[in-house]
Amino acid sequence: QVQLRESGGGSVQAGGSLRLSCTVSGRTFSSTAMAWFRQAPGKEQEYVASISWSGGSTYYADSVKGRFAISRDNARNTVYLQMNSLTPEDTAIYYCAAGSRTGGYRSNYDYWGQGTQVTVSS
Repeated sequence: QVQLRESGGGSVQAGGSLRLSCTVSGRTFSSTAMAWFRQAPGKEQEYVASISWSGGSTYYADSVKGRFAISRDNARNTVYLQMNSLTPEDTAIYYCAAGSRTGGYRSNYDYWGQGTQVTVSS
């Protein structure tokens, strides 16, 4: 059974940083595209970033470009999301996802984690 487990969420003041982690088990991680999505209260889930299986290609939503960085460690079966210059608008539950393709479509991803809360105060 494939499991994705996020960690690293928490509360931070505006301008601060957090690093999220997502560890994958039950699947060959090194051949899997990974992504982060988020859902703010009262809003639809939105795409944040994705990374190819090799880590050689990364993609970002315009809202986080230049502030967030996605990376992966295939030896640890883990994908990361480094979030800098956080604003209250980044407050959301962050989900990691695993699938066969990168990009912003939910349908690209077959497996999802339970999410981790990120709260940014002004």
